[in-house]
Amino acid sequence: MSNPWGSVNPAAPACSLADVMSEQLARQLDEENNTFPTLTECPSFSDLMLSGEVPDTTSDLMLAQILQMQFDREFDDQLRREEKKFNGDSKVSISFENYRMVHPYEDSDSSEDEVDWQDTRHDPYRAEKPQTTPRKGFTGKGKNITTKHDEVNCGRKNTARMDNFAPEVHVGDGLGMDLKLSNQVFNSLKQHCYSEQRRSAKLHEKKEHSTAEQAVDPRTRLLMYKMVNAGVLENINGCISTGKESVVFHADGGSLEEQPVPDEVVLKVFKTTLNEFKNRDRYIKDDYRFNDRFSKLNPRKVIRLWAEKEMHNLARMKKAEIPCPDVVVLKKHILVMSFIGKDHVPAPKIKDAMLGSEDMKNAYYQVLHMMQQLYRECNLVHADLSEYNMLWHEGKVWLIDVSQSVEPTHPHGLEFLFRDCRNISTFFQKKGVSEAMSVYDLFNTVTGLQIPVGAENEAEFMAEIVALEKRNEDHVQKRRKKVFPFASEDSGPPLEPDADD
Repeated sequence: MSNPWGSVNPAAPACSLADVMSEQLARQLDEENNTFPTLTECPSFSDLMLSGEVPDTTSDLMLAQILQMQFDREFDDQLRREEKKFNGDSKVSISFENYRMVHPYEDSDSSEDEVDWQDTRHDPYRAEKPQTTPRKGFTGKGKNITTKHDEVNCGRKNTARMDNFAPEVHVGDGLGMDLKLSNQVFNSLKQHCYSEQRRSAKLHEKKEHSTAEQAVDPRTRLLMYKMVNAGVLENINGCISTGKESVVFHADGGSLEEQPVPDEVVLKVFKTTLNEFKNRDRYIKDDYRFNDRFSKLNPRKVIRLWAEKEMHNLARMKKAEIPCPDVVVLKKHILVMSFIGKDHVPAPKIKDAMLGSEDMKNAYYQVLHMMQQLYRECNLVHADLSEYNMLWHEGKVWLIDVSQSVEPTHPHGLEFLFRDCRNISTFFQKKGVSEAMSVYDLFNTVTGLQIPVGAENEAEFMAEIVALEKRNEDHVQKRRKKVFPFASEDSGPPLEPDADD
């Protein structure tokens, strides 16, 4: 087997001291040293072996240079891997360029014409910033004197100061164009940047702490995850409806120790944006069940109170056997209810349901009966009853969205009821239901009040309602206590529905 390092030359014969001191021998040795290649000209040993060329390794110096070159390249490769691992996908990267050996990275994707970002510190094309005025306040002498108030210098300084603006403000290459900004323009730009920063911070904070149109804030998302982890829900499938006050998500039911959970449920997430509730206090502050807990100074707690109010209203309706969703659990401003629909498909609103004349007539009588039940048995007024808050499922009308429902004794209770009657009467008359009563007849039928129908002016009719309400106020209070004996003590209902409600 041949020696891969080549043949070994015999040792040079010993020479005398006189030969060592000769100038001819010195020139010969110098010529031999100059024939050795430099460090950058040496190919790696692995490259030579792959190419089939056996290097001349008769010289120890040549062999040492080849090995050193191979070691340096392996070191640089390892350093590049560490740099890539350390930086990852970060926009701000750390370079180990100063720790690399003298050999360049041959596998770089950048072209030779490109300038690496580490080498741009002394860019000859970079515009220099204007020199600062000395402490004495001027430069030059005589006619060539220039003060710190010079218009040209001030303009260039203002252009240079734009580099201190926020990173999202694109100021361009003002120095390269020798742009000169006056103090007025610079101050206006500076004030605008500060205003945009504050506005952006407010929008970010609002987005982080509020429920958006079809999304939830981090706190709400955490509550939803906790319900999944606790087994109340199997998984959350997605948003199925949005409204002025809430976002509704479909989910697969899990299990609870206290009660069974339906296979399909909905999560009604009440929006935590405060502007949605600026006119909602009129529905809750005069409700005797919540007036002691209502605080206009803490609107975020009012949002939770709003969800609790819907839970109690649904419990009253379920007790009267009115078709409505079943309450599963309430967690702060998230109300979990049974799903009205089948196989992830929600039941259509009655305005979108394709109903024949008989079904529409049947739906009208169902709505009339439910309005009477709400008023007489549940002691409630829906306060937002329309074709948008009624679903058609399995041949029945289902009522939803009762968070704003109030009692008839509410200062605006009968006014809300008259508005509901107008919505129902208008909708079914447009659908061609000949049996649909007028708004005035419908109001008298629901309430049992005998207000003269001849007063068909709405203002006069409402005046009659207010006068009659005052005369019968004591009677209404006695009837409420008789139907709901717990009502007088229900100033602060618990979060979970009790046996009475």
